[in-house]
Amino acid sequence: MTSDHGTAVLRSPAPPGRLDHVAAWVAALACLPYLTLKTLWVAGSSLGIPPDSPLLDHTLALRLANAGTVVMDGAVIVLVLLLIRPWGLRAPWWLLLVPVWIATGLLLPIVLGYPAQLVAGALGAGSSGSTSGAEPFLDNWVFAVVYGGFIVQALALTTLFVRYVRRRWTGVARGPLGEAPSGGSRGTSGWLTAGALALTPFPLALQLAWAAGSSAGLDGPGSVDSRVVAATHACSLLLAVAGTLGLTWRRPRRLPLAVPLTAAWLGSGATLCWALWMLLPMVTGAAGDQTSALLLLVHAVRTLVGAVAGVALVLFLRTRTGQAGAAESV
Repeated sequence: MTSDHGTAVLRSPAPPGRLDHVAAWVAALACLPYLTLKTLWVAGSSLGIPPDSPLLDHTLALRLANAGTVVMDGAVIVLVLLLIRPWGLRAPWWLLLVPVWIATGLLLPIVLGYPAQLVAGALGAGSSGSTSGAEPFLDNWVFAVVYGGFIVQALALTTLFVRYVRRRWTGVARGPLGEAPSGGSRGTSGWLTAGALALTPFPLALQLAWAAGSSAGLDGPGSVDSRVVAATHACSLLLAVAGTLGLTWRRPRRLPLAVPLTAAWLGSGATLCWALWMLLPMVTGAAGDQTSALLLLVHAVRTLVGAVAGVALVLFLRTRTGQAGAAESV
């Protein structure tokens, strides 16, 4: 829509509906079990932690880590306000998209992996929260409460975010892939895609091998639960590369744009965030001195793949949101 002078005139977005408000309350309430449990641990409680758990070996480190995760989960409530309140539509793009991208990246492997672990446990193939022959990490009910809350958060935040995008950036994910613009400079996007393709085979091969039961680079044979985790990380890598390829080369042309856009968003976020989450304790020494060079290298390369795919996604979104008539350039 344009004015008589040819300048863009933006329609006022529709206000959030009942579904938005319900999803906002669900997302906020789903944070409470995790926040409560973590706050108790910061205060010194050992609720849900077995007496012989390695989590009790370093009390100060445990409290600092728990305090950090309390802040992270508390930020979900702030994010909910951004997605539901009118002033959230005027917030800078990065203040919204970056936290949502991180949140979806951290939650995706849990949404995919935890139900699979439960199925494996029900079939007698594994037990959530433990590994064969290892000391118990946490009581099983803790995983049910925490991961159950995370899954509810993920579903509620996804609902809020999709509806927010439709209000603020109308049509950004509509149409066939062949009609979408290439993100930024075609040369830059092409190089980024080539880099992701070149880096992916090494960590993907190791994640698939671990999912199949290999112990290469590990302390010993992984449990069924750890194999499920490796499989989810392999899926994240595949999503990141497939989505980046689609957005850069716009093939197949008749594929809905939302498909590669969603794959690139989820895959890049999950790959980068979880690789960094695993890499940080290794490079700081918090993981001990038993980390193998192969394991360190896998997570480092996964970090690069996620970062490259994330940059390619940003380049695409800058162009796409501009064409969709966004209130600001992303």
